[in-house]
Amino acid sequence: MGASAQRGMERAFEEARAAAERGEVPVGAAILRDHELIAAAGNRTLEWKDPTAHAEIIAIREAARLIGSERLIGCDLYVTLEPCAMCAGAISFARIRRLYYGAADEKGGAVDHGTRFFSSPICHHAPEVYGGLGEVEAGALLKDFFSAKR
Repeated sequence: MGASAQRGMERAFEEARAAAERGEVPVGAAILRDHELIAAAGNRTLEWKDPTAHAEIIAIREAARLIGSERLIGCDLYVTLEPCAMCAGAISFARIRRLYYGAADEKGGAVDHGTRFFSSPICHHAPEVYGGLGEVEAGALLKDFFSAKR
């Protein structure tokens, strides 16, 4: 993993751990452009009472606001869990260049599992996808979180 990818995933994990501390499902995301951090976020669906407040969506909104465009051309997204269908759609519409994710999500993922959104004929833009970065750590965060809830 290159230095930029490592930095992006480290920041995504920081956001995931912060989400867990808030009682949210521990998913974090970070967006980098030209090796610089543009935006980062963790899940806030419970805190904001908003089912769309996934880490990826929040980070995409913040990056778009900071860049001043709905198109995040040249931006790479790092996320600790395989994105769901809603987030995959947002990634496509934002024109994210590359998607890096940690743990696969066989039940709710929509990139390499489920609907495989980026392979769908309704997908307007598909990023390059690299899964499995920090997969063990991401899986452990999720497992520990849900074990503590039970």
